[in-house]
Amino acid sequence: MAHIVVTGGAGFIGSHCCVELLKKGEQVTVLDNFCNSSPEALDAIEKITGVRPALAELDLCDEEKVNAFFAANTVDAVVHFAGLKAVGESCRMPLAYYHNNLTGTLNLLRAMAANGCKTIVFSSSATVYGMHNNAPFTEDMPTSATNPYGWTKQMIEQMLMDTVAADAAWSVVALRYFNPIGAHPSGLIGENPNGIPNNLVPYVARVAEGTLERLSVYGDDYDTPDGTGVRDYIHVVDLAKGHLCALDYAAAHKGFEAINLGTGNGASVMDVLHAYEQACGKTLPYVIAPRRPGDIATSFAAPQKAKELLHWEAQSDLLTMCRDSWNYMCRRQQNG
Repeated sequence: MAHIVVTGGAGFIGSHCCVELLKKGEQVTVLDNFCNSSPEALDAIEKITGVRPALAELDLCDEEKVNAFFAANTVDAVVHFAGLKAVGESCRMPLAYYHNNLTGTLNLLRAMAANGCKTIVFSSSATVYGMHNNAPFTEDMPTSATNPYGWTKQMIEQMLMDTVAADAAWSVVALRYFNPIGAHPSGLIGENPNGIPNNLVPYVARVAEGTLERLSVYGDDYDTPDGTGVRDYIHVVDLAKGHLCALDYAAAHKGFEAINLGTGNGASVMDVLHAYEQACGKTLPYVIAPRRPGDIATSFAAPQKAKELLHWEAQSDLLTMCRDSWNYMCRRQQNG
């Protein structure tokens, strides 16, 4: 049994990762300050797995508490999800994003190094491919960003590469996610952002449940089959399983690897809307709105590296993702 620390482990992706780790029999500790999540996620993880992960409620920006945790615990590896992640908010509050995401990661890496833990899987993002690469995106493409959130992901990848260059004992995998959606099939954990959702599927889900009036489709004149933006949507459970494969890889390999986690297939905004309509059994209202600045027409992964190095492939199709999301929304409504 390995002791795995999951930062942001009560969040959308982190909670699903905790479920998979506990199912595998690992010892899991969640580090979370609950600024974008709820302790109720730990109750749900326990219901699904029969095991409650340990909890250290702390903020990674609190260097003293982070150091004290790692000094008091033997940790085999870290899966690092914790961070602010709304693109629009990052443009309004850049300093908050740079402080939270970069300072928190610096504190984490320094505490790990000081206490002999040099294995980490980092939650990166396809946003690091920027505006000027053509899909499918491969890991050797040049990286850039179009907003402060994206820059924090790129900067953290650079921090990790420099750490490995200075100390060959480190094992680092940066997983570049595409668009995680869906929910655990139990309906007990899923995506439930505070306020009005920034991402497509949680927004569509709230239109389906009636709490939002209609979907705004930002642009229908892109160079895509139906004119709406195309993205690579991946089931959050598939994504979580990818982290376990990355931990296995990191345990056997030193150095730094950036690896895409995606399906390799693109779905348009309208594809997602129609799949969700099929999942929930109703027609969902939408309007066409102007394009958003910074949005690209098409983004999807070249997933071959994950298959070769991690022996991982995404399994679920778009309809399954939407059905699991809707199941989670219905269960959440039933439970008030």
